[in-house]
Amino acid sequence: MSARPVLAAPELSKAAQQIRNEAHITGAARFTAPDFKPGLVRHMVMFRFNPHTTQAERNEVTKRFIALRHLSHRSDGSAPVLSIETGPQISGENADIGLEQAYLVTFRSEGDRNFYVGRPIVTDPRYFDPAHDAFKAFAAPYLEKVVVFDFPVEASGQH
Repeated sequence: MSARPVLAAPELSKAAQQIRNEAHITGAARFTAPDFKPGLVRHMVMFRFNPHTTQAERNEVTKRFIALRHLSHRSDGSAPVLSIETGPQISGENADIGLEQAYLVTFRSEGDRNFYVGRPIVTDPRYFDPAHDAFKAFAAPYLEKVVVFDFPVEASGQH
Protein backbone atom coordinates (compact mmCIF):
# COMPACT_ATOMS: atom_id res chain seq x y z
CA MET A 1 0.00 0.00 0.00
CA SER A 2 1.46 3.36 -0.99
CA ALA A 3 1.25 6.45 1.17
CA ARG A 4 -0.87 9.33 -0.01
CA PRO A 5 1.05 12.40 -1.05
CA VAL A 6 0.88 15.29 1.39
CA LEU A 7 -0.73 18.34 -0.17
CA ALA A 8 1.51 21.36 0.24
CA ALA A 9 0.11 24.63 1.50
CA PRO A 10 -0.01 27.38 -1.11
CA GLU A 11 3.45 28.86 -1.49
CA LEU A 12 3.88 32.09 0.42
CA SER A 13 5.68 35.05 -1.08
CA LYS A 14 8.89 36.21 0.58
CA ALA A 15 7.06 39.20 2.11
CA ALA A 16 4.24 37.00 3.44
CA GLN A 17 6.75 34.62 5.00
CA GLN A 18 8.60 37.50 6.65
CA ILE A 19 5.44 39.10 8.03
CA ARG A 20 4.10 35.79 9.39
CA ASN A 21 7.44 35.00 11.00
CA GLU A 22 7.56 38.46 12.54
CA ALA A 23 4.01 38.05 13.89
CA HIS A 24 4.93 34.70 15.41
CA ILE A 25 8.14 35.95 17.02
CA THR A 26 6.73 39.28 18.19
CA GLY A 27 3.36 38.05 19.48
CA ALA A 28 -0.06 39.32 18.46
CA ALA A 29 -0.36 42.03 21.12
CA ARG A 30 2.86 43.78 20.13
CA PHE A 31 2.55 43.04 16.40
CA THR A 32 -0.82 44.86 16.27
CA ALA A 33 0.00 47.70 18.68
CA PRO A 34 -0.52 51.22 17.26
CA ASP A 35 3.14 52.10 17.94
CA PHE A 36 4.58 48.98 16.27
CA LYS A 37 6.83 50.23 13.45
CA PRO A 38 5.44 53.78 13.19
CA GLY A 39 5.35 55.55 9.83
CA LEU A 40 2.79 55.78 7.06
CA VAL A 41 1.86 52.48 5.41
CA ARG A 42 -0.25 52.19 2.27
CA HIS A 43 -2.40 49.09 1.74
CA MET A 44 -3.40 48.82 -1.93
CA VAL A 45 -6.31 46.49 -2.65
CA MET A 46 -7.58 45.78 -6.16
CA PHE A 47 -10.62 43.73 -7.12
CA ARG A 48 -11.84 41.93 -10.20
CA PHE A 49 -15.51 41.21 -9.66
CA ASN A 50 -17.16 37.94 -10.66
CA PRO A 51 -18.85 38.25 -14.06
CA HIS A 52 -22.27 37.71 -12.47
CA THR A 53 -21.81 40.50 -9.90
CA THR A 54 -24.31 43.26 -10.67
CA GLN A 55 -23.50 46.96 -10.66
CA ALA A 56 -25.64 47.36 -7.52
CA GLU A 57 -23.60 44.64 -5.78
CA ARG A 58 -20.34 46.26 -6.90
CA ASN A 59 -21.54 49.58 -5.53
CA GLU A 60 -22.45 47.92 -2.21
CA VAL A 61 -19.01 46.31 -1.93
CA THR A 62 -17.36 49.70 -2.49
CA LYS A 63 -19.74 51.46 -0.10
CA ARG A 64 -18.96 48.94 2.63
CA PHE A 65 -15.23 49.09 1.96
CA ILE A 66 -15.19 52.88 2.28
CA ALA A 67 -17.31 52.63 5.46
CA LEU A 68 -14.43 50.76 7.11
CA ARG A 69 -12.76 54.15 7.59
CA HIS A 70 -15.30 54.82 10.35
CA LEU A 71 -16.28 51.27 11.36
CA SER A 72 -12.78 49.94 12.03
CA HIS A 73 -11.74 50.45 15.62
CA ARG A 74 -9.77 48.91 18.43
CA SER A 75 -11.30 47.87 21.75
CA ASP A 76 -10.34 51.29 23.18
CA GLY A 77 -12.27 53.02 20.37
CA SER A 78 -9.21 54.28 18.47
CA ALA A 79 -9.25 54.03 14.68
CA PRO A 80 -6.46 52.13 12.92
CA VAL A 81 -7.40 53.54 9.49
CA LEU A 82 -6.19 57.03 8.64
CA SER A 83 -7.91 57.21 5.23
CA ILE A 84 -9.47 55.17 2.42
CA GLU A 85 -9.54 56.23 -1.22
CA THR A 86 -11.13 54.35 -4.11
CA GLY A 87 -11.71 54.47 -7.82
CA PRO A 88 -12.31 52.35 -10.92
CA GLN A 89 -9.54 51.26 -13.28
CA ILE A 90 -9.15 53.89 -16.03
CA SER A 91 -5.67 53.20 -17.42
CA GLY A 92 -5.25 52.59 -21.13
CA GLU A 93 -1.92 50.80 -20.72
CA ASN A 94 -3.53 47.33 -20.88
CA ALA A 95 -1.56 46.17 -17.82
CA ASP A 96 -4.46 45.92 -15.38
CA ILE A 97 -4.85 42.09 -15.58
CA GLY A 98 -8.60 42.62 -15.53
CA LEU A 99 -8.70 44.41 -12.17
CA GLU A 100 -11.62 46.79 -11.96
CA GLN A 101 -11.66 48.69 -8.66
CA ALA A 102 -8.82 49.89 -6.43
CA TYR A 103 -8.72 50.99 -2.81
CA LEU A 104 -5.86 52.73 -1.07
CA VAL A 105 -5.93 52.44 2.72
CA THR A 106 -3.47 54.49 4.77
CA PHE A 107 -2.26 53.64 8.28
CA ARG A 108 -0.03 55.46 10.77
CA SER A 109 2.02 52.32 11.52
CA GLU A 110 2.56 48.71 10.56
CA GLY A 111 0.85 47.80 13.83
CA ASP A 112 -2.34 49.56 12.71
CA ARG A 113 -2.11 47.76 9.34
CA ASN A 114 -1.54 44.43 11.08
CA PHE A 115 -4.58 44.97 13.34
CA TYR A 116 -6.75 45.91 10.36
CA VAL A 117 -5.65 43.01 8.13
CA GLY A 118 -6.03 40.34 10.80
CA ARG A 119 -6.60 36.89 9.39
CA PRO A 120 -4.82 34.89 8.10
CA ILE A 121 -1.81 36.50 9.83
CA VAL A 122 -3.38 37.37 13.19
CA THR A 123 -5.96 34.82 14.32
CA ASP A 124 -6.71 35.93 17.89
CA PRO A 125 -9.88 38.08 17.66
CA ARG A 126 -8.60 40.32 20.46
CA TYR A 127 -5.96 41.56 18.03
CA PHE A 128 -7.74 42.09 14.74
CA ASP A 129 -10.46 44.33 13.37
CA PRO A 130 -13.89 42.67 13.45
CA ALA A 131 -15.33 45.18 10.95
CA HIS A 132 -12.70 44.36 8.32
CA ASP A 133 -13.08 40.65 9.01
CA ALA A 134 -16.85 40.94 8.45
CA PHE A 135 -16.28 42.94 5.25
CA LYS A 136 -14.01 40.22 3.82
CA ALA A 137 -16.71 37.61 4.47
CA PHE A 138 -19.37 39.84 2.87
CA ALA A 139 -17.34 40.72 -0.24
CA ALA A 140 -15.83 37.31 -1.02
CA PRO A 141 -18.79 35.91 -3.03
CA TYR A 142 -18.70 38.93 -5.37
CA LEU A 143 -14.98 38.77 -6.15
CA GLU A 144 -13.06 36.77 -8.73
CA LYS A 145 -9.60 38.13 -7.92
CA VAL A 146 -8.08 40.21 -5.15
CA VAL A 147 -4.60 41.73 -5.27
CA VAL A 148 -3.06 43.29 -2.17
CA PHE A 149 0.21 45.23 -2.06
CA ASP A 150 1.44 47.03 1.04
CA PHE A 151 4.33 49.46 1.23
CA PRO A 152 5.88 51.93 3.67
CA VAL A 153 5.63 55.51 2.40
CA GLU A 154 8.99 57.01 1.54
CA ALA A 155 9.34 60.74 1.08
CA SER A 156 9.73 61.72 -2.55
CA GLY A 157 11.93 64.47 -3.91
CA GLN A 158 14.57 64.05 -1.21
CA HIS A 159 18.08 62.86 -1.97
